[in-house]
Amino acid sequence: MQRIKTDLLVIGAGSGGLSVASGAVQMGADVVLLEGHKMGGDCLNYGCVPSKALLASAKVAHTQTHSVVFGVTDVQPDVDYAAVKDHVANVVAQIEPNDSVERFESLGVRVISEFGSFLSPTEVQAGDQIITARRVVIATGSSPLVPPIPGLKDVPYLTNETLFELRDKPDHLLIIGGGPIGMEMAQAHVRLGCKVTVIEGAKALGRDDPEMAEFVLDALRNEGVEIAEQTIATQISDQNGQITVETKDGHSFTGSHLLIAVGRKANIDRLNLSEAGIETHRAGITVDASLKTSNRKAYAIGDVTGGQQFTHVAGYHAGVIIRSALFGLPAKQRTDHIPHATFTDPELAQVGLTEVEARETHGDTLEVARFDLHHNDRLIAERKARGLIKVMVVKGRPVGVSIAGYQAGEHINLWALVLANRMKMSEVAAMVPPYPTVGEIGKRAAGAYFSPRLFDSPRVKKIVRLVQRWMP
Repeated sequence: MQRIKTDLLVIGAGSGGLSVASGAVQMGADVVLLEGHKMGGDCLNYGCVPSKALLASAKVAHTQTHSVVFGVTDVQPDVDYAAVKDHVANVVAQIEPNDSVERFESLGVRVISEFGSFLSPTEVQAGDQIITARRVVIATGSSPLVPPIPGLKDVPYLTNETLFELRDKPDHLLIIGGGPIGMEMAQAHVRLGCKVTVIEGAKALGRDDPEMAEFVLDALRNEGVEIAEQTIATQISDQNGQITVETKDGHSFTGSHLLIAVGRKANIDRLNLSEAGIETHRAGITVDASLKTSNRKAYAIGDVTGGQQFTHVAGYHAGVIIRSALFGLPAKQRTDHIPHATFTDPELAQVGLTEVEARETHGDTLEVARFDLHHNDRLIAERKARGLIKVMVVKGRPVGVSIAGYQAGEHINLWALVLANRMKMSEVAAMVPPYPTVGEIGKRAAGAYFSPRLFDSPRVKKIVRLVQRWMP
């Protein structure tokens, strides 16, 4: 058994673990990185990257069937599903070198291709090696949650970890789960020529602003996605290659393929956390605001903590860890400025509080500024002028922003900056965006906040009349 001593041991080479390892080694720390599966983790191999590549193919197919409005004749695309998956694999392959063993070894990280398991609060075994570290960062991420639906284990089903390996186009894709993953994959497949049914036990896109979510869901329904909400799957069976999902309300849905997209579970089973004195909760590893576990020598970041499960959150956590573990400085995470987006078309994006949350928190001090995207000239030119932005404002400062519409995930970036720096609406209003751009919607939302104060105020009108009377 080989023994290794290091400053920092990172367990897991997903986005969070790689960010910590890269930053720490370049700042002079001795770093060991463990990864028993694929470098790049879920995001590169099964999540963000392949799903957006698939959506890109689907968008091209959809554009071909909806081009007549631009004066270009609609055509029915000939979708080669296997070639689409080749495109997805090629995109992953282009990004893969950034997350490779070779790159990280070239930076000076010692990469061990094994899973890690704690032997003590400071010792981790990986294969035939025992690593003793001053600090340990657990960044093992999450995996698809497979619910205990009767019959599921006896039928072939897909998760996001196997969907992108599928080469034959589904005739009818059943999706259990109406969250972001389920709805993105539903739209991608209906645009690629599949019949798609989404079965959701509660409300589809239920964690987002209800008004915004309904706008997106209506768009998907109009494209042909069948969405069954408040519909709980109770039994699954397979007969002659046809999968049937029976539901609590007595309905049944039959299709050729089944995708399970009901959520994620933290990857903690291999870690032997009890030996490290690390406490867990129902959704993952328990951490404090500085991302420390109950073992003060160990941190946990990203999905494994059971909090917001987004790649950019894991990257943000990495920055908190670097400050604390390398420099011994106080560092705490915030969550109020973290955005998220669902990459359907139209997209759905959120940062800070939704309108419902803001009303519950701030009561009568809340003001909501709204701007309908059908007033944006660039969107009119692009034939995408549908959607809405809502800004929740308390005493002149935004506390939350919801956007539904074209490239909402891009436009939420401005508001993530505003909330991160606790900026005022007046500072957004001072921005001068180029015309015509979709980015004008931020300025127009700020204008919607100030317009009543300027144009509907008797006091302002009185001042203007007096000034005009006395000006030379």
